Amino acid sequence: MSYDPPPSHPYRPPGSSPSGSYDAYPWMPQQEPEPAGRRPQRRPALGHHSDLRVLRSAYRWQRRVATLTALGYFTLFLVLSAFAPSFMTSTVTDGLPTGLLLALLQVPVTWLAIALYEHTARRHVDPIAERIRKQAELDAKREGTR
Repeated sequence: MSYDPPPSHPYRPPGSSPSGSYDAYPWMPQQEPEPAGRRPQRRPALGHHSDLRVLRSAYRWQRRVATLTALGYFTLFLVLSAFAPSFMTSTVTDGLPTGLLLALLQVPVTWLAIALYEHTARRHVDPIAERIRKQAELDAKREGTR
């Protein structure tokens, strides 16, 4: 059984030269030039829109704030448990140690992190997403009328 290695150069149809005009990226659709009577689009295509970067950064900020709220409190509780045992065993009221009170406060802090996540979503992320959605609908309508 013989094996012929593949050629070291890509296949070119007969009559085409390497320096000739050929598609650098044949899988990408070729854009037609705009007719002379039409005015160019005012906004770039949605994939290149800066609002997507703004949305991504707002969502990233939202996740960080909510995560650091919950994990920050839990880390503080662990550090206090490890390095301040006398503080954690001291009593707040009759028979209620500080460590137990801080442990019980983890549930409300988690709820706070969830509420903070929802608040930042409504205030920062949702308006940007809605603006992108409306712009995409307008772009789709414009493309449909062409």
